[in-house]
Amino acid sequence: MALFPADALNPGVRSREVFGWAMYDFANSGYTTVVITAVFAAYFVGGIADGAPWATLAWTSALSLSYAIVMLTMPGLGAWADRWAAKKKLLSWVTIGCVISTAALAWASPGQVVVAMVLIVISNTFFSYGESLTAAFLPELAKPEAMGRVSGWGWSLGYIGGMVALGISLGYVLWAQSHNVPAAQFVPVTMWITAVIYGLAAMVTFALLKEHAQPQPQLPRPVGVSGQLRQLWQTLQAVRQFKDFTQLLACAVAYQGGVAVAITLAAIYAEQVIGFEKQETMVLIFVLNIAAFAGAFVFGYIQDRIGHKRALALTLWGWMLTCVIAALSTTKGQFWWAAAIAGLCMGSSQSGGRAMAGLLAPTERLGEFFGLWTFAIRLASIIGPLTYGVITWLTDGNQRLAIGSTALLFLLGWLLLIPVDIQRGRRAAMAASAAAAAAQSR
Repeated sequence: MALFPADALNPGVRSREVFGWAMYDFANSGYTTVVITAVFAAYFVGGIADGAPWATLAWTSALSLSYAIVMLTMPGLGAWADRWAAKKKLLSWVTIGCVISTAALAWASPGQVVVAMVLIVISNTFFSYGESLTAAFLPELAKPEAMGRVSGWGWSLGYIGGMVALGISLGYVLWAQSHNVPAAQFVPVTMWITAVIYGLAAMVTFALLKEHAQPQPQLPRPVGVSGQLRQLWQTLQAVRQFKDFTQLLACAVAYQGGVAVAITLAAIYAEQVIGFEKQETMVLIFVLNIAAFAGAFVFGYIQDRIGHKRALALTLWGWMLTCVIAALSTTKGQFWWAAAIAGLCMGSSQSGGRAMAGLLAPTERLGEFFGLWTFAIRLASIIGPLTYGVITWLTDGNQRLAIGSTALLFLLGWLLLIPVDIQRGRRAAMAASAAAAAAQSR
């Protein structure tokens, strides 16, 4: 049986190309796993900022600034890529930027809070651009009825990439600690490990992935900052005719805010509230990635079978359960249960959301609409972690209350998901694509 069955792929798409596309998820997952979740986040709070009361807020603020930049610029960049059929070219540029800035994180030493924050803003901005651009290839590769499982293939391979980067980093950290090497010396090496894996794996993507889109000269051509902001406004106006895509964006703002809390603050919570040691946290995140791999891969098939909306709803209820268990956990064993459920839900909710966006976006404007999908996710990534940081700051460090409150974001996401009609939204996207094709042929 082929790893990527041909009956799931669009005509003319070969399995090796899907593998190349999925390898970008493999490549960039090391960044989120090692930098944002397992290693650098906790090191920033406890090492670079020396555990100051404002440290968690500073970390979430740096991430929020990068997400704000992406929100304002990604729809414009996506529109530019659609106009010139240049998603792959733009993806190569932002990948180089993320690899270089990730390696540069090795220079951030204890006390250099500003340097670390600037490098996080730069690297996370480039990472977010790449995540949006690679997602925009999905509808070009997969048939509509197979969108869930193809998205799941990418996400699941991504979690393997995260485990590879984290596993190598963990091996080095354990060796360093056995030789009494301080965190200020071994954390920088993990940044180099992550950057190298990212760069090497992405080369497979650029060798195998094709640009299937055709130039769309009738689309707008945003130039400069004012052009980017004008394009964002135009995209926001245009998307209003796609009722179900708009509703899905609102749903994503809510539930992805909770997912962002899990990604950016899991290591901090595990170490500062539950009492995990650095190596225990890395093992925890490694196992979480195994669960996420299973969630993304299996739920991709379940999603295509039971429906995208129902599958996403199930994962949102799982996330609510995760938040409650994490808030009530008093032992490491109890927290392991929360982490296992979170992993399953993380893989399925992220893969499922991407597949749903692919179904509801018009094919000739994939870069632009996935730019708007990224707008929603990054807005969520500001709301979730920043709210968490503010709650801990106002309650004198009560992270249990903060993680418990995160369940409300998933509840809101579920409520906003209810009105989404996948069939109606798909018909609207196909009608828009047909109208655009007819206009171009005149």
